[in-house]
Amino acid sequence: MSDIDSKILNRLKENFLSARKYLTAILISSSIFFLLILFDLKFTIGSIAFLLFAFIFFNLVLIYLVGNIRRQELTAVLEIIRKIRTDNLNSVEEIKLGSRLGDLETEIREMYLRTQNDIAHLKKLEQIRTEFLANVSHELRTPIFAIQGFIETLLDGAIDDQNVNRSFLQKANQHTINLNNLLNDLIDISMIESGQMKMSFRFFNIYEFLEGILSELRPQAEAKNLSLNFRPCDKSLQLYGDRQRLKQVLTNLVVNAIKYTETGYVEVGVIPESGFAKIYIKDTGFGIAENDQERIFERFYRVDKDRSRSMGGTGLGLAIVKHIVEAHGSKINVASEIGKGSTFSFRLKK
Repeated sequence: MSDIDSKILNRLKENFLSARKYLTAILISSSIFFLLILFDLKFTIGSIAFLLFAFIFFNLVLIYLVGNIRRQELTAVLEIIRKIRTDNLNSVEEIKLGSRLGDLETEIREMYLRTQNDIAHLKKLEQIRTEFLANVSHELRTPIFAIQGFIETLLDGAIDDQNVNRSFLQKANQHTINLNNLLNDLIDISMIESGQMKMSFRFFNIYEFLEGILSELRPQAEAKNLSLNFRPCDKSLQLYGDRQRLKQVLTNLVVNAIKYTETGYVEVGVIPESGFAKIYIKDTGFGIAENDQERIFERFYRVDKDRSRSMGGTGLGLAIVKHIVEAHGSKINVASEIGKGSTFSFRLKK
């Protein structure tokens, strides 16, 4: 039996118990009244028999009427339950049980709305799961087919051609790196969304933290003739969070900024606020259209699919960033304009 059925039955029991108490009170009152009449007045045996018959008849009619009303109400409730089970209700307004069952009607309406919301949520989850599996299959197929193509070409004789063999091996190796990155991101997002990723929160020095990350990534920026700048902040500033996961966030955002910026600079900075500090990553890159800004944090959503794949993106990085930032009680924000660059930011507690 479902929770909904049990709740409805409990409310029905309460109504029937209330009706039974009401009917019992009437029977007791009428019985007392009848006995008082017999003791106070002198009646013949015939009169007493008539009054007794009238008393029994009255109570039987009363029991029948009350029982009939309850049967009609029970039939209405069962019909509503049947329609809910068979999904034959078009709206909550069709659930009507009358004023005597007002509380029960309200309860059933609320349970019906919750059930409809749950069903809609399950359908949405099923659609997301289907799309996710389709996207994963496609993303895995791309590097696997590329690796297979390079290896087959080498086996067919290109391995002896010194002009292409090393190039093919390097390309195959790059696709294995892309495949490994994709699998790692899939594991991360699976652990995050299932609640299995453990977070270790503590205070840490944000200046030293960002300096370390930028030192690792500066060669990538220099390879594209870009400046990777760090806006100075208080060297003693302590922020609260998971260093390991936040490094994953900052690395992803800075690497993306470098990838999608051809000229200019990438800047990382910290702006102190009351009780918080805002960390931002700013670039002078391609920019993101307004219609895409809300969707870039969806799994496998790409503004430019061809460019993203050619640069080695998995399509999961920003989704992971969003989850980690939200696990810190914050929100990732983006401000961007086509041709003028983008700024990603989020806040951490001091």
